Amino acid sequence: MEQRKENKLIRQMIIALIASFTIGFILMILNEKLNASGNETIWNLIYYILLADVTAESGVGILFVIQTLFLNGLKLIITPLVFTSLLLAMDSITDLKKLGRMAYKTVGGFLGVYILGCIVASFVSTWCVKVGIFTVSDSIVKDVTNLTTVSSANPMSILIAMVPDNIITTFSNNNAILAVVFIAVVCGISLNTMGKEGESFKNLIKSVAKLIQICVDFLINKVGPVAIFAMITRAMALYGLEEVKSVLVYVAVTCAVLIIYLIFGYTLIIFGVTKLNPVIFLKKIAKVGLFAFSTISSAATMPLNRKTTTTELGIKEDIADFVLPLGMTINMNGTAIMHVIGTTFIATVAGYSVSPADFMMMSLLAIMASAGTPAIPAAGSVLLLTVVTGMGFTNEIAMMTYALILAINKPVEMVLTSLNVVGDASVALMVANSEGDLDKDVYYNRKSLDM
Repeated sequence: MEQRKENKLIRQMIIALIASFTIGFILMILNEKLNASGNETIWNLIYYILLADVTAESGVGILFVIQTLFLNGLKLIITPLVFTSLLLAMDSITDLKKLGRMAYKTVGGFLGVYILGCIVASFVSTWCVKVGIFTVSDSIVKDVTNLTTVSSANPMSILIAMVPDNIITTFSNNNAILAVVFIAVVCGISLNTMGKEGESFKNLIKSVAKLIQICVDFLINKVGPVAIFAMITRAMALYGLEEVKSVLVYVAVTCAVLIIYLIFGYTLIIFGVTKLNPVIFLKKIAKVGLFAFSTISSAATMPLNRKTTTTELGIKEDIADFVLPLGMTINMNGTAIMHVIGTTFIATVAGYSVSPADFMMMSLLAIMASAGTPAIPAAGSVLLLTVVTGMGFTNEIAMMTYALILAINKPVEMVLTSLNVVGDASVALMVANSEGDLDKDVYYNRKSLDM
């Protein structure tokens, strides 16, 4: 029964993706043709009914309303979901030595996929520069007035942000997930030492966790496919064809590297570390990648990721509840790959040469920027500027190229989000296998495990 539900969800997601890309491309063409032929009124009507951001302008904005309601619903539950799941995970681990092992294995796993991803991105970027495909037309040199910038932050500020000074404001701020993780870990370990005195509070948290899971199942299974269609269709409809053409090489190269790393990189890592059949992992985690691709949100994908890792991959709940929230916060290896390739593209177009030493520094900056990526729209693309400016690639053409990437980076953001969440699951699998907390009968479909 559970397997049929999962297969139905995958089919619905695929249908939503195909339909959204088809209709989105049609709307993209209409946008270009109607405005070029003097029929702006017709396009404005389409925009008014389907695409308008109703929070900032007049219009019906059907697709915008659907996507906003869905994302708001997920944002509403993400903080209590992280808190309850991680707290219960910490409470269930009676062996503090095991907790310490899990921590260094998890962080080590994330660091490993970061480093391997940056190495792959550096080699590909070097090849692209050598064969001369990282170039752009003269049309890039034009007036850019809406350049979005972000200040470079000291990576040590991440440690300060981890320990909040006000618990109320922390739980009312979706950007403070790392602080929520810290509070959940402290409370879970403390609850563990209370024994029977903490049973009432523990039962309350379990009830809240169950309530949240019911809400998550409804959002993902019932609303998810419709919301996916709305989000992708609207995003494509707002693109311009000329913008797509001008950075098509960068988009194609980055997406190709991300997809290859997702399929083959994780396959090799999982087989090398666990000796498990990685094809089974990829088949079962596919819907998680599709969901992340559609929502462009690691946080929104975490509930489905948790359910898949525990019920289909056989990972023990305390492992999943520890690794996945932490990965959602600091594991952005797909973003790091994009940063390396994007920075090399910008540097080459702007006339800079990139040496092997530059790639090492670029990778270090990319890892730090990615690990500290805030929960804002297109955060990875915005923080690309941190790496670019950190490398000193700051002439006028570099800034214009960056602005152009920022305008058209949505397809890359979609793919890299899939890479990020699959990376979280792969590290959870490796940690669970090393701790003996992986049910291989569930992993190999010799038995089922329902929530």
